[in-house]
Amino acid sequence: MKQYIVDAFTDKPFAGNPAAICVMESWPSKEAMMKLAMENNLSETAFVVKELTGYHLRWFTPGTEVEVCGHATLAAAYVILNFYEKDCNEVVFHTMSGELKVVREGDLYVMDFPTYELREIPVTDEMEEAFGIRPVKAILGIDLVCVFESDFLVRTMTPNQELLKELPGRVQNVTARGFETDCVSRSFCPILSIPEDPVCGSGHCQIAVYWSEVLGKKEIYAYQASRRGGYLHCEILDNNRIALKGHAQLFAVSEIMVEI
Repeated sequence: MKQYIVDAFTDKPFAGNPAAICVMESWPSKEAMMKLAMENNLSETAFVVKELTGYHLRWFTPGTEVEVCGHATLAAAYVILNFYEKDCNEVVFHTMSGELKVVREGDLYVMDFPTYELREIPVTDEMEEAFGIRPVKAILGIDLVCVFESDFLVRTMTPNQELLKELPGRVQNVTARGFETDCVSRSFCPILSIPEDPVCGSGHCQIAVYWSEVLGKKEIYAYQASRRGGYLHCEILDNNRIALKGHAQLFAVSEIMVEI
């Protein structure tokens, strides 16, 4: 079985968010997929099986199967459109989060994703203790989004991973107004066995929506300030949808030598 490693949300290697993509004829057991995700030890390993209409896509962290992942969807679309459906510029994935369409526009891949209802919640002492800095605002969707006073604070903070596990949300995102982009952010996922996600697409289904409302603009240019770094072009659409646009860079093609 071939496995592709693709860096998502970047146009150069050793940046963005790496994902392992396995395209298969049929499904192995969930246990086998979980073991491979643990062996890869990337933030996501994605498994793809072709169906009568489109492809079925599942995502695994080293700790669990998840219901949505942006960067691994972008990486999976890159693999399908460059290796399996070379004459196509669009692929539809069937997932736990419904139908997700990805369209290739030049060297960008445009993903149509759902947004999530956001509600402001109180800033707590537990948040301050976990991040080491007190947020100025806290927003909760599927993930936690904590807003800070400056780009510098987001880039330099060193959160306590154990204390982050006690905070609400699947992922704990931190964000601030950016200097060179509309916003800057980082995403921490200790409960998913990911200390920091290098570039979190699903997190921006909430981060970009927040900054769209604050800045009064439909298009948000975002930078994820992890050590690898990555850029996202986000456009708020109608009907609670968002377009996430990014580049992808093939890093490696390998062959799995054990039976899955």
